[in-house]
Amino acid sequence: MSLEYNTRYARQVILSEMGIEGQKKLNKASVLIIGCGGLGGPVLTYLAAAGVGTIGLVEFDTVAESNLHRQVIFDTKDIGKKKIDVADQKIKDLNPHIKTELYPQGLNSDNALEIFSKFDLIVDGSDNFPTRYLVNDACEILNKPFVYAAIHQMEGQVAVFNLNGSSTYRDLFNSPPSPENAPNCATGGVLGPVAGVIGSLQALEAIKIISGIGKPLVDEILLVHFSEMIFRKMKIKKDLSRPKVEKLIDYEAFCASEIKNPLAISKNEFLELDNFTLIDIRENYEHEEFNIGGENIPQDEFEIENIRENEKIVLYCSSGIRSKTLANKIKAKNPLLEVYYLDCSLKEFI
Repeated sequence: MSLEYNTRYARQVILSEMGIEGQKKLNKASVLIIGCGGLGGPVLTYLAAAGVGTIGLVEFDTVAESNLHRQVIFDTKDIGKKKIDVADQKIKDLNPHIKTELYPQGLNSDNALEIFSKFDLIVDGSDNFPTRYLVNDACEILNKPFVYAAIHQMEGQVAVFNLNGSSTYRDLFNSPPSPENAPNCATGGVLGPVAGVIGSLQALEAIKIISGIGKPLVDEILLVHFSEMIFRKMKIKKDLSRPKVEKLIDYEAFCASEIKNPLAISKNEFLELDNFTLIDIRENYEHEEFNIGGENIPQDEFEIENIRENEKIVLYCSSGIRSKTLANKIKAKNPLLEVYYLDCSLKEFI
């Protein structure tokens, strides 16, 4: 080990639990991080600083101005750039000894097993249920441990799943919530430091697992209520009766409502539609960052009374959740109005 190597990691190697052997384990390890945003940013920063030998990044999105309050690895000058490229440069600037592997595409059932098989540990920094179930099932099939986290408003949670046969995400949440009840930062909001703290805890758990120090959050989940700074743990019991996951499925369909809403319009149906009024009900800044046309009327400013009875309205938002809620509300108030919502992610139009 070179003098520079010893100097760089001296403050953690001096820990009796870590030592040179623990540092060597970090240097030989490979970790895949799903997402380079609010959670993934602090994870990749601290893992690179700690000397994790190979860091893989999965990210397909670009930097938007609305990301900057919580995704602090990005600067204003990065707006419009690919997140994965900025994150990769961040790692190289911080620690040139680290090897990176980049996957600038969306994670799906076709590529997850191939990508995951190359890494020792997975850290899930995603923000949606389809990806969380995909990560869990791919890790269960490959027998890979992963560090989970989620944030919403002033709350966060962290857990370690599938480590040496421990409980998995499906033992905590056997089935996903309905799309309209799923927590969403775009509608519910989140404070930036919440992402920073929870992402840092994920990085800490990853380092503990790799180096073998401390006790990881196995068979339990850490729940943090930041409004009152309450930290508590909840036990997770492994469901031995649950069949082992043997193949990946369509996770978008798995997490969608089983019965199609009559007001829902798919992307293909939308593209074939004519003679309609398109309205983006997201906030103004979201519309400016990317839109598929139409008028921009934020949900809170929308007046149902302004819709004419002979007018066909199609509402859209980022994922269909907000527009579905508003469409149902309008239809309940006046069943004669012809109102629909775009039931897909805007990312499909990019």
